[in-house]
Amino acid sequence: HKFIVDLETYLRTVSGCNENTTAKFIQTFKAIIIKAKNNGWIIADPFANYRIRIKRVDRGYLTEKEIATIAEKEFPTKRLEQVRDIFIFCCYTGLAYSDVAALRQGNIQKMFDGRLWIVTHRQKTKTNVNVPLLPMAKKILEKYNWEEADKDAPILPVVSNQKSNAYLKEIGDICGVEKHLTFHLARHTFATTMTLGKGVPI
Repeated sequence: HKFIVDLETYLRTVSGCNENTTAKFIQTFKAIIIKAKNNGWIIADPFANYRIRIKRVDRGYLTEKEIATIAEKEFPTKRLEQVRDIFIFCCYTGLAYSDVAALRQGNIQKMFDGRLWIVTHRQKTKTNVNVPLLPMAKKILEKYNWEEADKDAPILPVVSNQKSNAYLKEIGDICGVEKHLTFHLARHTFATTMTLGKGVPI
């Protein structure tokens, strides 16, 4: 127990981790301890009197006005324009960064209603995802000629997650949007502004 408390203190002070990042490291350590206990390598559970605390974070979302400001902005460089397009695409589809990076031509299919849908599965959880292609998302795909893409190649010009987040910060500054732009914010925007805000049940 003392080791866990000392580890938490180390992560919060020396490593400079915030509360939730510290909790994630402790959770990983706990998984190792559980394996050790299950294999009979240790008898006592050092986590017996320790509670992992995760702070609830409101990541927020973009309003329709903020989305329009970003979508309509003309950028001086192609890299910013491309990252903006992919961010807006995520706002209209709810896909995470890794899911967009994995999109291939075969993931865009005509469904029962005669419209195009994104048919894929989440990289993180491996659960199936079927999302109707809203006009704005379709427009972005058409801009990058998705139908002419190699079937094994990405249909959108996705750069690394690290670069994307750096460029999103730049985009936020240029557009005067004070919220911290991330691809996770795009998912929250889809869930809130694009669906709940329009009466679509969760």
